[in-house]
Amino acid sequence: MKYGYARVSTDDQNPALQLAALKKAGCQTVFKDEGLSGATTKRPALLRCLKKLEHSDTFDRVEARPAGPQPARPDNDAGRSPRRGVKFHSLTEAIDTATPTGRAMWQMIGVLAELERSLISERTRAGVKAAQRRGVKFGRKVKLTPEQINHARKLIDKGEARQYVADLLNVGRSTLYRAFR
Repeated sequence: MKYGYARVSTDDQNPALQLAALKKAGCQTVFKDEGLSGATTKRPALLRCLKKLEHSDTFDRVEARPAGPQPARPDNDAGRSPRRGVKFHSLTEAIDTATPTGRAMWQMIGVLAELERSLISERTRAGVKAAQRRGVKFGRKVKLTPEQINHARKLIDKGEARQYVADLLNVGRSTLYRAFR
């Protein structure tokens, strides 16, 4: 069975050209997401489509992107589809995993996507380290000052209830417990 997927990222875009191309390619069932960015991972129609795919099915995709050399990007589980016995076909980039050249292209795109993820992760770690060297603090802000913690200890040592002390400092009891550690 041939399934198609179309997506437009803004409400003023029209998926009609994508839908026509998918029908012309012989897709019996077409799923479409409208008003969703390619960066979002929550694409309901894509998820429904991917759940339907079975061994020997074909997943056709039309990329609606601005002009320029931008290769197709494996969509979520669509990237793993060839391993499940599902063929992937990009109508706009001429990638077809039913052919040896198409499978090679798909694998190269996967390698490049993995490289890109690694580079982003590496740059993020470097940015965090540089920020830490500049004195930027990460994580949640401390709710209680050392003076407040000492005051709370004294009150509890004098017999005050922990809940009363936490309420007095305007924090939860668990915050007070963590401060005492």
